[in-house]
Amino acid sequence: MFGLGIIGLLIYAYTIYDVVTGRFGNSSDKIVWILIVIFLPLLGTILWFLFGRKGKL
Repeated sequence: MFGLGIIGLLIYAYTIYDVVTGRFGNSSDKIVWILIVIFLPLLGTILWFLFGRKGKL
């Protein structure tokens, strides 16, 4: 049980890192994705891996 929490935290941290270091066509896209991931951790992470990474250059 504790291991799943650690794995979830690592995936969340990687998602934030991936958004922050990603190159976007316009800077407002990056800000929107950062806010989505921070305020909706689980849903934001899922959305990032399904849709957000495709939007990066």
